[in-house]
Amino acid sequence: MSNPSLNGIKVVDLSRVLGGPLCTQILGDHGAEILKVEPPAGDETRGWGPPYHERGSAYYDGVNRNKKGIALDMRQPEAHQILFRLLETADVLVENFKVGTLEKWGIGFTDVLQKKFPRLIHCRVTGFGSNGPYAGFPGYDAVAQATSGLMSINGDADRPPVRIGVPIVDLTTGMNAVIAILLALYERETSGLGQSIEVSLYDTAVSLIHPHAANWFLDGKPQKRLGSAHPNITPYDLFPTANGMLFLGIGNDRQFAGLCKELGHPEIAQDPRFTINANRAKNKAELRVILEDLLANRDGKAMTAELMSKGIPAGAVQTVEDALQHPQTKAREMVIESGEYRGTGIPIKLSRTPGKFKCRPPQYGENNTEILTDAGYSPEEIERFKEMQITLEKPRK
Repeated sequence: MSNPSLNGIKVVDLSRVLGGPLCTQILGDHGAEILKVEPPAGDETRGWGPPYHERGSAYYDGVNRNKKGIALDMRQPEAHQILFRLLETADVLVENFKVGTLEKWGIGFTDVLQKKFPRLIHCRVTGFGSNGPYAGFPGYDAVAQATSGLMSINGDADRPPVRIGVPIVDLTTGMNAVIAILLALYERETSGLGQSIEVSLYDTAVSLIHPHAANWFLDGKPQKRLGSAHPNITPYDLFPTANGMLFLGIGNDRQFAGLCKELGHPEIAQDPRFTINANRAKNKAELRVILEDLLANRDGKAMTAELMSKGIPAGAVQTVEDALQHPQTKAREMVIESGEYRGTGIPIKLSRTPGKFKCRPPQYGENNTEILTDAGYSPEEIERFKEMQITLEKPRK
């Protein structure tokens, strides 16, 4: 088997919390060497729980595998010299400090890093970007959901807006950062030069409001909350069954006809009110009553396999616990178990250079000595850094 795709790429990760760490975990999953640099108080997510274990929290573990950890007090000029040493052999620097922080420390990308390391790719993850009226404001997933319009279209029509149940903006921002870094690495092969990348939660959130943004651009109508329904497709919604909720994701007229046949009433697909999607959308309420009646006494879980085998998109709603133990999840290797570590698997499947699990998330400062030794520091210098509290072995409270 070949080495992972990013074998030989080195990333210095100054980011904390979610978007940046997810980005670097993905890069690490695919072979990049990740040096996670934590501040004196540690990554905030080490304390985000319960649940906890002796090294930290489940939340921290979820986005920090396949990394080595070093703890540096970046407020000290001596730590900047250590950072420079690490960057001498690095390809990428990822950070999510407040806009202007590196510049305040005298190590900004344009003025300092780009000149010292012309091949370095700098990826900054921000809340609202570095320009505009919200420039420099702190970024949080739920705030981005709210301000971007994303939250306004999530939830039931007769209830207040609801935060999407996973940190979708943070997660997608991390993925966008990966895409951006790979683009910059590819371009560097031609130019020989690095560049600065900015990926913001706000920009990502705005990009996610599809098809609602596209609908508004065309007709200018206010976009409404529809619960689990779709603004353009019918039926595309949750329906109650005898043993739980079933989602029907009918995307075309052929699938709708197949659904009606499987429910024992093929004539419904011939009803002028329902023959095409545009008509079904106009008569959504009437169609829902009919489908609710036909599904009320059905086994929703059994229907998932029955309908899907006929090419009709449907899925019984599962709990997180059920999904993580489902045969499909296991078949796709979407749970990693190694010693005491358990986590979700690697979703990108490459045939020749697959990603792999190498190591559990690091403890705070776990690899201080190893990283500094690899960077060429002597044991005496490493001990001096420890005595000066430049490198740390326990988070400061």
